[in-house]
Amino acid sequence: MRAAVLRSASQPLSMEEVAIPILAEGHLLLRVLACGVCRTDLHIAEGDLCLLHRPLILGHQIVGKVVDGATPNRPNDMRVGVSWIGGADGTCPFCLRGEENLCDNPVFTGYTINGGYAEYVLVRSDFTYPLPNALDDTHVAPLLCAGIIGFRSLRVAGTQPGERVGLFGFGSSASLAINVLRHWNCEVYVSTRGEAHRQQATAAGAHWVGTENGKPPVQLDRAITFAPSGAVVVSALSSLRKGGVVAINAIHLDQMPAFDYDKLLWGERQIRSVANMTRQDATDFLKVAAEIGLKPQIQTFPLEKANDALIAVKDETANGSCVIVP
Repeated sequence: MRAAVLRSASQPLSMEEVAIPILAEGHLLLRVLACGVCRTDLHIAEGDLCLLHRPLILGHQIVGKVVDGATPNRPNDMRVGVSWIGGADGTCPFCLRGEENLCDNPVFTGYTINGGYAEYVLVRSDFTYPLPNALDDTHVAPLLCAGIIGFRSLRVAGTQPGERVGLFGFGSSASLAINVLRHWNCEVYVSTRGEAHRQQATAAGAHWVGTENGKPPVQLDRAITFAPSGAVVVSALSSLRKGGVVAINAIHLDQMPAFDYDKLLWGERQIRSVANMTRQDATDFLKVAAEIGLKPQIQTFPLEKANDALIAVKDETANGSCVIVP
């Protein structure tokens, strides 16, 4: 099969012919129909996250069709989704508490195992999600990480319907989360760099839109940061009311700058990190996405142009979420 292979951090992916994965017990072999490109893929490719094994096939927002290993719940030709969490041990203290996103021995699709920048992928059957028919392959792909992790970020922040919520950064995940917030009748305040992103936020129905240095004109109940920047976290914190929460939606973050505890954190304000997601998050989000007819803006790339897709994510030049179509 054809695959875009990462052999060394900070080096371009190489197009190669590799063996189709061999079916294993409890797994499904999928023919990849589409694979969304996530900023986490970029962090792995550029070495921000340690490359745990090589060569590696990136990609964890996978839409695939079952071609081998079918079960009664996952029959042949069924269309399923795969996300970042590709497995959990089920026995560690976190899994036993229902916190599989914090599992001590996790499997990460496209990081600890090969992912979807290929024609076929092998995945655990119990970490796949039946997909709603309302969305086609390319439009549902970005929902499988950017959408789910954005949804979990709203949960981690404790978001309630009707609240004032700030989104700091407006990439793929934020552009999906705003649809859920509007469904919950929340007022959304967006601070982001790039005129294109600000226009996108305005078109998506944000109550207020400002630059990356702009401060929302009201105190926020919740804030979610999407940029991998500690300075952005401090900006979000400075916009919170007492008792408010900042949720950091980033797997990698640069150094946090010093900040004034008395002015910014005191008053039972909270900073919380968002670590991965659970299968329940995925199931609940996909249900909401189907209910509201969520259809993200996308830009597709053939598999041979996987490097171009990563560059578009890095430079924020894509017209929507980037999706690779083998």
